[in-house]
Amino acid sequence: MRNAEPRIASLVPSITELLLALGLGPWMVARTGFCIHPAADVAAIPKVGGTKDVNLDKLRRLAPSHVIVNPDENRRETAEALQAFVPELIVAHPQGPEDNLVLLDQMLQHFGHLPGVQARAEPLRSDLQASLERCRQQAWPGERVLYLIWREPWMTVARDTYIARMLAEVGWQTWPEQLGGDTGAARYPQLRGDEPWLQQIDRVLLSSEPYSFDTSHLPLAQALCPQARVQLVDGELLSWYGPRASQGLDLLRRLAAERAQGVQTGRTTKTG
Repeated sequence: MRNAEPRIASLVPSITELLLALGLGPWMVARTGFCIHPAADVAAIPKVGGTKDVNLDKLRRLAPSHVIVNPDENRRETAEALQAFVPELIVAHPQGPEDNLVLLDQMLQHFGHLPGVQARAEPLRSDLQASLERCRQQAWPGERVLYLIWREPWMTVARDTYIARMLAEVGWQTWPEQLGGDTGAARYPQLRGDEPWLQQIDRVLLSSEPYSFDTSHLPLAQALCPQARVQLVDGELLSWYGPRASQGLDLLRRLAAERAQGVQTGRTTKTG
């Protein structure tokens, strides 16, 4: 398909944003309703349902040459159905922040021949490499972190997820001490709320997605982990691939530095 004009569909919100950052908007023919950034650019791209409930009939009518999917975002049966009518099914599955460099290479392999794409990729690559280096150039005091993505029931992330590996760049170890595997529900463990280790958590992060945590949830999380500092965080910065990865690493570095400075000066803050 390299010599033909591609017709690209992205079923992964963060990768839709990456494709647009690479200047691929003119070749995009479909996205999900959760592909919302950047708003002005995605408005012109037809929606084909959600990440978990893709309208396959509509997508088929749009005749994509390339469809991009992700094991965490999309269902296996969706990917299998797409193989029946999509010439190129691209599976993108970054496992940690450094894998965004691999993701860039993957997109360039398919679309790097299009005008301006290679040039736009270089600053994205440089920004990510610089953010990783800023995180890794110092030794961070370790913290036990509970990263919450849902409530009723409380849900968090396993240690082999992209989010957990982002946090690890500043020395934050997620709990529970569990690996979830490449796919499936085990990647996002449910909590009973009475696990003994909750008493030893240093920091609770309430993500803005997929559950929209707000200030009303701070006391609930504080009760769950009485000794922890509880904070709201931008989940898109910490879980989205592509352009946001660099920003997410910089955010973590600032938060970790604030904590380290507070410990050195004797200041502590539990909520906020």
